[in-house]
Amino acid sequence: MRVAALFSGGKDSAYATLLSLESGWDVSCLVTLSPQNPSSYMFHHPNVWLTKLQAESAGIPHRLVPTSGEKERELQDLKTALSGLDIDGVVCGAVASEYQKERVDFVCDELGLKSFAPLWHKNEEALAREEAETLDAIIVSVSADGLGMEWLGRKFDAAAVDDLVRLREKTGLSVIGEGGEFETLVLDAPFFKTGLRITSSKTAWEGSSGVLQVEKAESGGF
Repeated sequence: MRVAALFSGGKDSAYATLLSLESGWDVSCLVTLSPQNPSSYMFHHPNVWLTKLQAESAGIPHRLVPTSGEKERELQDLKTALSGLDIDGVVCGAVASEYQKERVDFVCDELGLKSFAPLWHKNEEALAREEAETLDAIIVSVSADGLGMEWLGRKFDAAAVDDLVRLREKTGLSVIGEGGEFETLVLDAPFFKTGLRITSSKTAWEGSSGVLQVEKAESGGF
């Protein structure tokens, strides 16, 4: 099976890509939509420019396509990004978002492609623990009660998952961030040849949410 993976640079898209590779599929391209609107309904926004470095580390061709990030217009942008690729299907990292999965399925159907979501409806806590064990990722965006500035730059590891589970009991947040409570950046993965190292970053905080903005990073491990 020759597929393109929708790749945001975060843990879910990276883990879906990894599972596809482990299944023996040919992941021929990583496709990233870069939204101009940080409130995009469909696509991850923080530090999306780093997907270029991640793709280089993975040795997989990369297609970075800008999108307005406007609701529904994003569908046409996704269709444009996938058009012309020599693939049989598309892999996405959707876990529970019907909105996201239905729209990816719709675009794939229009293009005559199969749609795969290997994380779909997995137990959230179990999935979070799998990702924390398998990937080297940090939290780069937070927007939920209980997630303060101290979470920005925090490693997404077993201890972080434990804390998220405790917060879920109090506030009901998703421990994988499916509701936009937090976003992650993968610094290393089993299919990367070398890890990424952040050399310059800054924190932007407004109200009850914030972003760790990576200004400079390099591929080459730690």
